[in-house]
Amino acid sequence: MAYEGSCHCGKVAFAIEGDAPAEAMACNCSMCRRKGFLLAFVPAGQFTLLRGEEDLKSYLFNKHRIEHRFCTTCGTQPFAYGKMPDGSETRAVNLRCVETIDLDALAIKHVDGASF
Repeated sequence: MAYEGSCHCGKVAFAIEGDAPAEAMACNCSMCRRKGFLLAFVPAGQFTLLRGEEDLKSYLFNKHRIEHRFCTTCGTQPFAYGKMPDGSETRAVNLRCVETIDLDALAIKHVDGASF
């Protein structure tokens, strides 16, 4: 079963093939802390950008390992491109951008990204 998400204004939308996650990662790095992300990582092959490539810009910081994508109209960052430790392509999906997910029901894994 697939689930979908979008930026706030709707110009950017995506779909993930597979079941919605039951857990999310909350990180305390300078980016995640300020933006309040709840992230789930999915293999790149399960991620489809439905619309809005022309409305996205990228932001890189720190070690430039994650390409944070944000909507140039509303500023929402619905996902990021990255690689897992084994080198496989992944997408970090901001679950706050998926309206069908009950955020209060997620098991939250806290990660000390500020120490990386």
